[in-house]
Amino acid sequence: MEFEPWMLLAFPLFFGMGWLAARMDIKQLVDESSALPRSYFQGLQFLLNEQQDKAIDAFIEVVKVDPQTVDLHFALGSLFRRRGEVDRALRMHLNLAERADLDEGKKEQARFELAQDYLKAGILDRAESIFLDLQNTPYGRQALEFLLETYQKEHDWLKAVDITQRLSALTNQSHAKEAAFFYCELAEEDLARQRSDAARAHLEQALDTWPHLTRATIMLGDMERTAGNPARAIETWRQIEQHDPQYLPLVAERLLDAYREGGHLDQGIDVLRGYLTNHHSLDLMNVVAGAVMQRDGADAAYQLIRDELQLNPTLLGLDRLLETRLLSVGEERRSDVELVRKLLHQRTSALSMYRCSSCGFKARQFYWHCPACYGWETYAPRHTEENGKLH
Repeated sequence: MEFEPWMLLAFPLFFGMGWLAARMDIKQLVDESSALPRSYFQGLQFLLNEQQDKAIDAFIEVVKVDPQTVDLHFALGSLFRRRGEVDRALRMHLNLAERADLDEGKKEQARFELAQDYLKAGILDRAESIFLDLQNTPYGRQALEFLLETYQKEHDWLKAVDITQRLSALTNQSHAKEAAFFYCELAEEDLARQRSDAARAHLEQALDTWPHLTRATIMLGDMERTAGNPARAIETWRQIEQHDPQYLPLVAERLLDAYREGGHLDQGIDVLRGYLTNHHSLDLMNVVAGAVMQRDGADAAYQLIRDELQLNPTLLGLDRLLETRLLSVGEERRSDVELVRKLLHQRTSALSMYRCSSCGFKARQFYWHCPACYGWETYAPRHTEENGKLH
């Protein structure tokens, strides 16, 4: 392409147009910034300085000055809910949901936030009603997830099962394990009402939904033992070793009692000692040591614990070793052993907790359903000291 003289005139023209456009953008930015209340910038500064209380007060001033700041209303309402100030969040979102000047999208957003407020406040029927109405909106998937949480809090397990099926179809992600636990909850309710046939049917549904679900297997074994069939209970519980041996400590005491009821205590102790060899666990060790102590005396139990500690040293195991030693030590040394054991016990109390792998909540008893984050099967059936080790 050859140079033409007229091109010299084009350069100043393009430069002038660019300068004019920049001036217009800067002017618009200045005008918009000038229109914002000073409290808005103060609120941003407080947020940057992690002073949430002062930021909220500043943003509330903005809302008072300019009621049209809809997005700021939403932000404040969500912040109130996260801080536990549900009443203020409810008022904020109710005001938005009732405003006639909002478009349909903003109204749906307001109702979605309002339903979460009701859920947080424990007003479950209102939360459920709104989430159900939002199923065919852009918030449909999230509404189903919150409905699942709502039905769990209401203990409406059949509706919870239905939601898991709908979520699986919508997202192509399996929620079968959750549904299996819901069937176990239904079985628990049946057993409380002495409806054993219905309980067994629900447990079979649980295993059809999620094969080898340990909780369902344990409950079926419990039902067999209650019905006077210890041999069938043992057969059921022993399946856990093939399916998920980490849960064997949960049935160790049950197995021992069932073997004892059937007149085969020695066989039961041998079975549990085999489990202990292949799947070490403090709880397993404690059950076996207790049985050996009753049958063979404190010295035999002490030797069993000592041998186990040499292979798998833990402070909790040492605490149990000293406890057993006190039963056979002479009077002249008892006070020394008691002192050492007392000091050790004080240090190990925090190590005997169970810990949720999802939220970190610790508890002294084992839960299938975390009481903090409501996750299912998030607790490993091992104490925190054991979970800190490499296996």
